[in-house]
Amino acid sequence: MPKETLAEQIANHLRRDILRGNRAPGMSVKERDIASDMNVSRTPIREAIRILSKEGLVELRPSRSPIVALSDFKEIADQTEVLIAPEKLSAELACKNATEADLKRLETIVAYMAEHYNSIDPLDMFEVDMSFHTAIAVASGNKALAETHGTFLRRLWRARYLAARQRRNRERVVNQHTAILDAMHARDGQAARDAINNHLQNLADDIQSVIQHEIAHRDS
Repeated sequence: MPKETLAEQIANHLRRDILRGNRAPGMSVKERDIASDMNVSRTPIREAIRILSKEGLVELRPSRSPIVALSDFKEIADQTEVLIAPEKLSAELACKNATEADLKRLETIVAYMAEHYNSIDPLDMFEVDMSFHTAIAVASGNKALAETHGTFLRRLWRARYLAARQRRNRERVVNQHTAILDAMHARDGQAARDAINNHLQNLADDIQSVIQHEIAHRDS
């Protein structure tokens, strides 16, 4: 795995701040202040902000400091619909194309989730969860599909984390991921699609609930 650039490291730091709510929607993201806090030049800060803007976490503004992006429910709902399609297709194709190494990686992720779900930081566990879905997309053997999936996964990162935080339940999460993995071991594409559908069927409603709550709180 290639080593992260300084800009990517800064983007990861800022991303986690945004997800944790330390940088709230609408808050200014000031290059100068971040550079001073992190003791780096403004150049990698600027690149990190561009990374986050592509993910929809930061909104760039002409001649003004960027801000943490405000939630747009319609846009997020549309992106959620688009994401679920490649999730299902990735699982189906992975049943045909996944290598034993791919399946072993997925097994390792599920085992880690089962062992550590209640003992590690929820954001860390969320990132492990998303690595499972990314690994399925890679295991599909279709690079274009994996890239499309990655694009929409990153754009929904914050909304999906907020939804996951609201519905934390170890048994549900572990059982659903295990069902997806079992279908892939059986090389049963339809079962894999069904397992993904069962896992994600409430995603849009969960995201709608947290985003509407956030918008109501912002507007009050």
